[in-house]
Amino acid sequence: MTQQASANSKPVSILFMVPSPPGISPGQRFRFEQYLPFLDEQGIRYKVRSYLSFRGRNVLYSRGNIIGKALVMFAGILRRFRDMFTVLGYEYIYIHRWATIAGPPVFEWFIAKVLRKKIIYDFDDAIWVAESHYNNKFLAVKFLGKVGKICKWSYKVSVGNSYLREMAVKHNQSVVVVPTVVNTDTVHYGLQNQSALMPAVGWTGSFSTLPYLTSVVPALQRLQEKYNFTFYVIADKDPRLPLKNYSFVRWSSDTETYDLMKFHIGLMPLPDDEITRGKCGFKAIQYMALGIPALVSPVGVNTEIVDDGLNGYVCSTENDWEDKIGRLLADAGQREKMGIAARRKIVEHYSVSSTKELFLSLFS
Repeated sequence: MTQQASANSKPVSILFMVPSPPGISPGQRFRFEQYLPFLDEQGIRYKVRSYLSFRGRNVLYSRGNIIGKALVMFAGILRRFRDMFTVLGYEYIYIHRWATIAGPPVFEWFIAKVLRKKIIYDFDDAIWVAESHYNNKFLAVKFLGKVGKICKWSYKVSVGNSYLREMAVKHNQSVVVVPTVVNTDTVHYGLQNQSALMPAVGWTGSFSTLPYLTSVVPALQRLQEKYNFTFYVIADKDPRLPLKNYSFVRWSSDTETYDLMKFHIGLMPLPDDEITRGKCGFKAIQYMALGIPALVSPVGVNTEIVDDGLNGYVCSTENDWEDKIGRLLADAGQREKMGIAARRKIVEHYSVSSTKELFLSLFS
C-alpha cells in the first residue's frame, strides 16, 4: 500500500475529530472505527479526539437539563481548542460530520486555512437538512449550512452514497463514495437458519426512525391473521405496535448481531424525502449480511443494495409489502435461497474486507 512509510517517505498520520467517544456511536463504528486495525497493520499513526465525553453524551441525549446540556456543549468547545495543538502533529484530519455539534465551522476553517492541514470530511446522512424531531431553536444553533463550507475547504470528501455525493460535488470535486459497511468476518458472520417452524419478521432502528414503521403495520396485522409469526422491533424505545405476536428488544451494541438473528425476514420501510434519500441502507446491509432477505422501500441507495427478487424485495405499495412478506413467510426454501444470495452480495460489495483499500485511499 502506498500509504505505508518507507525509508524515504514521511509516515502517514491521521487525527480523527468526531462527535462521540469511540465504541458507542453507530455512525462512527461503521464509518471508520472498524478500519482502525488496518491502520495499525500499515504502521499509520492515528489518534481519535471526540467533542463529547462519555458522561457528556449521556447528558446531551437525555430529556430536560438545559443547563447541563449547555455546559456539555461549552466543555466540547474547550476540548476542541485543546485539540488545535494536537492537530499540528498530524497530516490528515478526518472529520466525521463536524468538529462541533453546534455553531459555525470555525475550527474546520482554522484547520484548513490557517494550519493548512488536509481535511478528510466524512458524512453518511443528509446532515444539511433539518430533521423534524429537532426543535427550531436547536436547528438554529446547529448551523446546518456549514456542511457545504466544510466540503469546500476539504482535501477530500467521503460520503456514504451517490445522493450525498451529488450534494458534495457542488462544493468539492474530490469526493469518494465509501459505503457504510459491516465486518462479515468477525461481527456479522452468521448465516440465518431459515427452516424455523415459526419464522419471525423484524425491524431495527432508533427512536427518530420509529415513525417509518407505521406504514407497514396494517399489512402486518392482516398477515398475522393468515400466518403464525412474531414481529420483532430492536430499538432504544418500544413503539408498542398493535400486533398479536409482537416482541420488543432493547438495542445494545453488545448483543446487536445476536438479536438480529431472531429475524428471518428484515424490513426497511421509508418515506421518500431529502432525509431518507441520504440514508445508506444500513438496515438492509445488516440483515443481508446474516442471510436474512431484506424488504425495502425504493428510496435512495436501497435499490442498489437489494436486487429485487434475488436477495430481497423492493416494495412500493402496502399491497407489495403484504404480498412479498407473505411469500417469504410461506416458503422457507425461498427465504434460504435469497438469504444466501444476500450474504454473498454484502461480502462482495458492502463488507470491511471489500472496502478497506477504498477507505485507505482517502489518505493518499
